[in-house]
Amino acid sequence: MKVVIIVPTYNESGNIGPLIEALQGQFRGIPHDMHILVVDDNSPDGTADLVRAAMRGHPNVHLITGAKAGLGAAYIRGMQHTMQELNADVVFEMDADFSHDPADVPRLLQALEDCDFVIGSRHMQGGSIPADWGLMRRLNSAGGNWVARYVAGLYRIRDCTAGFRAIRTSILREVDFGALRVKGYAFQVALLHQAVTLGARVKEVPVHFIDREKGESKLGLSDIIEFVLNAWWIRLRSLRTFIRFAVVGATGTVVNLGVFSLLLRADMNKFVASPIAIETSIIWNFLLNNFWTFGHRRTKDGVHIRGLKFNVVSLASLAVSFGTFAALTLLMPQSSPQLDQLLGIVPAVFVNYFLNSYWTFRQDVESESKLRRVR
Repeated sequence: MKVVIIVPTYNESGNIGPLIEALQGQFRGIPHDMHILVVDDNSPDGTADLVRAAMRGHPNVHLITGAKAGLGAAYIRGMQHTMQELNADVVFEMDADFSHDPADVPRLLQALEDCDFVIGSRHMQGGSIPADWGLMRRLNSAGGNWVARYVAGLYRIRDCTAGFRAIRTSILREVDFGALRVKGYAFQVALLHQAVTLGARVKEVPVHFIDREKGESKLGLSDIIEFVLNAWWIRLRSLRTFIRFAVVGATGTVVNLGVFSLLLRADMNKFVASPIAIETSIIWNFLLNNFWTFGHRRTKDGVHIRGLKFNVVSLASLAVSFGTFAALTLLMPQSSPQLDQLLGIVPAVFVNYFLNSYWTFRQDVESESKLRRVR
């Protein structure tokens, strides 16, 4: 297995040489083809020259350079080069300033054996941040992670902003880097969110984060602003599935009320017409949801099984909708039957969405992972 550790740099002349040597020491105990790719943003302090010097003694060290455009832009250049030119199976993200301990590389690589994306986590049991961090530094770290988890929607991941990661390139090849829309530190959350959306299995491994001793932090106000705006952009974009479901539900409501009104005009009893109209709209909704709303998901079940599950969900929705209709009709006998029918649809919509999203059309994460490994 070919593994490439990507190290983005800007003015890291005091760290890059010792880091390369420390990583080479760890590589001797790893039974894989290990490489280092330094992505330097034309550092004026001679960082790239030091990497070139290291390349003469280590053929597994590589360098690409470019204009300074932010951490995310550097990682994107590095990942694309790693996949296209080096043909790696695994990519690491790692800082150049020794805040990530090279001795943790074997642990993260081992953890990748049964998943697609490993995070060196500071915020799980066994992980830590420096004890001497001040209040503002702690609030900045905790606040960024809170925004990523609860605004961007990465609830289950404890350290969403970590920059020490091991990722299978099989998942990276499916990532639309152009759609990430970020150049700075927000890249970490944007990439993680897209990987999760693609069905990547994510695991966290505890690490101790260490403050740099040489050089300066590159995090600025513009990075913080981009980070927050990107988190909200992810939240709005992730609502697309529900918006599509709502659009389908709106058309289903028209079908429901239209069929119900036609049956009433045909002198059918309203208690018979109601479930018929509901079932008609459920079939309509299934067809649109199956091929449009959830059409992008790879599910474990075939169409016939999904159809069977949808029928079970339909029965639950029918019970909720008809029960609401019947209750309103009995409690307010003088009210409009159409209004009662409309109000009965509302709770059924939410029952339909959650059951179908998390059961009928549930993403098959395990099969996705196996498929990537075969590729």
